[in-house]
Amino acid sequence: MAPNIDFLYKYLNNASPTGFEASGQQIWLDYLRPFVDTYFTDHYGSAVGVINPEHPYKVVIEAHADEISWFVNYINSDGYIYVRRNGGSDHMIAPSMRVNIHTDKGIVPGVFGWPAIHVRKDGKEEAPTLDNIFIDVGARTKEEVDEMGIHVGCVITFKDELQELNGKFYSGRALDNRIGGYMIAQVAKKIKESGSKLPFGLYIVNAVQEEIGLRGAEMIASRIKPNIAIITDVCHDTTAPLYSKISSGEQVAGKGPVLTYGAAVHKKLLDLIILTAKKNDIPFQRAAASRSTGTDTDAFAYSNEGVPSALISLPLKYMHTTVETASKEDINNVIELMYKFLTEFDPGFDFRYVV
Repeated sequence: MAPNIDFLYKYLNNASPTGFEASGQQIWLDYLRPFVDTYFTDHYGSAVGVINPEHPYKVVIEAHADEISWFVNYINSDGYIYVRRNGGSDHMIAPSMRVNIHTDKGIVPGVFGWPAIHVRKDGKEEAPTLDNIFIDVGARTKEEVDEMGIHVGCVITFKDELQELNGKFYSGRALDNRIGGYMIAQVAKKIKESGSKLPFGLYIVNAVQEEIGLRGAEMIASRIKPNIAIITDVCHDTTAPLYSKISSGEQVAGKGPVLTYGAAVHKKLLDLIILTAKKNDIPFQRAAASRSTGTDTDAFAYSNEGVPSALISLPLKYMHTTVETASKEDINNVIELMYKFLTEFDPGFDFRYVV
């Protein structure tokens, strides 16, 4: 297996729940180190590789490292565990899922149980909710659960791994947004291996805690104080059943990166990225955001005294499930678009709207 693909599987299959991203960040940083001049981390775990660290002009490319998960919230006397969300975890998909409970003693396996179809009333079936989904770890008492090292506050992740579909797609949990961490690492690799000399400092940022409010990006943007920032995240492929193109727009996995218009997205930076895509025959799609993009773009854009920021999104099927699905071709095109933009960008460009 090629080193980058080995890294992809190792990184995607590792658990990095919000607030507990350290192990995934270590995998990412170990892979990135040969391609950068230096690196640093902050107190909450965001990791940054830097090319040309002495240069006063700073460009950020960024993804977020965390994945949605659950917390142990209550353990009843019969040993069943009830949960609360850590990020936007989906209660509807939980029943029958296998989970890993992360404890100080190591990982404890469990399952989200659910009553058998035989005992559910026809036409009056109870839907999964946060009040009724539960985890079974094979214990019969609360004391037995305690002895396993499980306590309130232990974080829980689904036990699913990356796979390929039809040779064209990757499918698994946490593509949102560790696939972004993979892509920005590949951009750094391309810059290193091509011998490209950038006329600015490049900060390759893998931020924590996006899923609970862009918190890692807020912290690291204040520390770096970049001149511009390009964020990569995921957006919805809206062609699968049950999506509404009227409300969500039309974005298609396999038809290229999605470039978003919105208040936080700097129009002049977006235009430069579009120009790069057209010049290099890189396919792209367009989307519109309302009040905010809902991504780390917002945190960077409104940080410091205002940072021209743009968003390059990867169309993703089935977001916040264990089978998030993205096109290999789109992944390569996001990498190529970011790489081409960086190697062609002139830091003397004037981003002021009004002169």
